[in-house]
Amino acid sequence: MDTETRTYVTGDREVVLDLTRDCADFAAGRGDGLLNLFVPHATAGLAILETGAGSDDDLLAALADLLPADDRWRHRHGSRGHGRAHVMPALIPPYATVPMLGGQLALGTWQSLCLVDLNVDNPERDVRFSFLT
Repeated sequence: MDTETRTYVTGDREVVLDLTRDCADFAAGRGDGLLNLFVPHATAGLAILETGAGSDDDLLAALADLLPADDRWRHRHGSRGHGRAHVMPALIPPYATVPMLGGQLALGTWQSLCLVDLNVDNPERDVRFSFLT
């Protein structure tokens, strides 16, 4: 197994960050296998979805509807509504696995691998890339 950890700056806003190019670069030329991504954070997740056509903003809007940034959360440190970021990984897990065929990501035409981060209190996120044969 070949593994690498990369750090991404997500800043002080909620974000859907497209990692597809980094995934393709990491796995290029490795042949057939599985690319596994893992976010070792309690308040971030990984999603496979279309980006650039509004779906990333739609995802953030849906999460805002499902998990409002208000004072209902029992987990209450950090910014207002911070507890919602701790619930989000139950909906958007901290892992994703994609098949690799001939050293290429076997994603559908409009699919992208994305980091989803609702935690505005932590501006950096680590993502572990692992190639499994």
